[in-house]
Amino acid sequence: MMKLYYATGTCALASHIALEEAGAEYSTVKINFATSEQRSPEYLAINPKGRVPSLVTDRGILTETPAMLFYIAQSFPKAKLAPLDDPFRLAEVQAFNSYLCSTVHIAHAHRMRGHRWVDDPAAIEAMKKKVPETVAACFELIESKMLQGPWVMGETYTICDPYLFTLARWMEGDSVDPARFPKVKAHRDRMAERPAVSKVLAAEKG
Repeated sequence: MMKLYYATGTCALASHIALEEAGAEYSTVKINFATSEQRSPEYLAINPKGRVPSLVTDRGILTETPAMLFYIAQSFPKAKLAPLDDPFRLAEVQAFNSYLCSTVHIAHAHRMRGHRWVDDPAAIEAMKKKVPETVAACFELIESKMLQGPWVMGETYTICDPYLFTLARWMEGDSVDPARFPKVKAHRDRMAERPAVSKVLAAEKG
C-alpha cells in the first residue's frame, strides 16, 4: 500500500485525487505547516526537501508532483490516466504538467515565499505585488492555447486535470478573478463534480 504525505491547500491535492481516480490502495498522513512539521527531523528523513507531497511506494519514496502523477498513471494503466501507448501525446501530458510545476506554481509562490529568492523586504513586497499579473498571464496562456476542453487533453481525462484543478483553486488567493478565464473556470467546476474529487476534498477538510 502506498502512503501519501500531504498538507491542506498544497499541490499534494493533485496526487491525492490521482490516487483516488486510479483506485489505488493508499493511506495518507497530514503534515501540519502551521507547526513547521515539514521541517521536523522525522519528516526530513522522508523528504529532505521539507515539502509535500511525498509518496512512499514499495520501491522507495517519490517527490515532485509531475513524477508522482506519472508514476500513478503507469502503475494503474487500467485507469487510463495518461496516453501510455502514444509517445507524443504522453509527452504533451508531461509538457503541460511541467509548465504547471515550473512556471505557474512558481508565480504563485512569489506571493508568500519570496524569501526563497531574495532577502530584501522591499524586493519581497515587490514580488508579492507582481503575483496577480504573472499568475493571470499563466492562466491566459492555458485558457487560449493549452486547455483543449472539456479536459486538458481534449475528450480524455488525464493526470493533467487534477493538477490544473489544484492550481486553479489558488487564483482567488492570488487576486486573480477566475471569471477572466471561462474555460479554466468551467474545467474547475467540472472537476469539482467528480466523485473522486469530492471524496478527496472532504477527506482533506477532516
